[in-house]
Amino acid sequence: MMVIRRRTLLASAVLSASLLVTACGSGDDGDSGGQSAGASDADIQAALDAGGSITVWAWEPTLKQVATDFQAKYPKVKVNLVNAGTGNDQYTALQNAIKAGSGVPDVAQVEYYALPQFVLSKALTSLHGYGADKLQGTFTPGPWNAVRPGDGVYGLPMDSGPMALFYNKEVFDKHGLKVPTTWDEYVAEAGKLHKADPKAYITSDNGDAGFTTSMIWQAGGRPYTVDGTKVGINFADQGTQKFTATWQKLIDGKLLSPVTGWSDAWYKGLGDGTIATLVIGAWMPANLESGVKAASGKWRVAPMPQWEAGGKVTAENGGSSLAIPEQGANKTLAYAFLKYATVDQGAQTRADGGAFPATTAQLNSPGFLNKDFPYFGGQKVNQVLAESAGQVASNWSYLPFQVYANSVFGDTAGKAYLGGTSLQDGLKAWQDISIKYGREQGFTVQ
Repeated sequence: MMVIRRRTLLASAVLSASLLVTACGSGDDGDSGGQSAGASDADIQAALDAGGSITVWAWEPTLKQVATDFQAKYPKVKVNLVNAGTGNDQYTALQNAIKAGSGVPDVAQVEYYALPQFVLSKALTSLHGYGADKLQGTFTPGPWNAVRPGDGVYGLPMDSGPMALFYNKEVFDKHGLKVPTTWDEYVAEAGKLHKADPKAYITSDNGDAGFTTSMIWQAGGRPYTVDGTKVGINFADQGTQKFTATWQKLIDGKLLSPVTGWSDAWYKGLGDGTIATLVIGAWMPANLESGVKAASGKWRVAPMPQWEAGGKVTAENGGSSLAIPEQGANKTLAYAFLKYATVDQGAQTRADGGAFPATTAQLNSPGFLNKDFPYFGGQKVNQVLAESAGQVASNWSYLPFQVYANSVFGDTAGKAYLGGTSLQDGLKAWQDISIKYGREQGFTVQ
């Protein structure tokens, strides 16, 4: 059983601005990643035959088996798998190692939202020279686009988080609720549920940067534009306003549980039916299975509600890549591990271990699609999630300082959930503080 793979949604610390200042001083608006490097297939095989040691910083649990299998296949290679912290804790450690010029790993797990920040600072190696640019059809569009900020490929997708609606069927049946197919229906069912049981809520949300941006993404909003060090931030676009107008109804109606996500109370609510749905990434099933065992058999998965009736548009929520730091000592061997873990046998190993794959081969395999989930009443959950993966809207960008932006979401937009401001005004405050920070770091921000 997988341990919790929660995404880092609100950063608890912020990467130092020094990385960004260095990057902004380069004046390079083109391929803004690390220095050119590369190796042919023959070079990679020769490195595997010669052997050596690589250090991999990652917290994703299925990589333990991948590293074991990799070493069995290539006995001259030693993989030192290190958990240097989850999400931002690891990013801070990685930045410190880069600044010190010592202790930098050969491979690092980097979430999609954080990747642009490391790319712009030239902390990651462009993988073009290893043939990564030829892997486009290997991955689903959302993760593939996420590892290509600028002109290069700076990581290989490790997993994916296409969104879906997870709902407690027992609660829905008890109160005669309809599984919503649109967001208007979602709001209506939220009202019915809370009226029928004042202790029950359609979902919990007290302000979450990752969820908010994913919802805006699905609604057609594109608040961020990035061209090297030229950045645009605008939460007044139509897609954003579509989301805020709908979500404000839930806030004003006090239809959202104030329980903090991933807390003990949150897990309890998922188990006892007081939190009836989650709109979240496809990596969630393993978390429910391991963290909410009391609700086994009660939950189901449905397509993500749509902004327009009959629509088929989703967004990503979470997911990570494996990347090669520019200061890594053994790039060729590191790339061999990257490709094994994300494209070759490791991709299947990880899918078997409960990770939601970013690879089309695993997503389309009958074994994956037809897998029964006892926790979900025998439902073939992966069929719903794989369909969502093919419907992720394109052209989404994260800020090259998204880690910082997410860390101040609670102090700006998050206030809307306490009733102190509207959600739209809260996003304007988030926009303003993000613009101020970007300019302070040397970005041209509009």
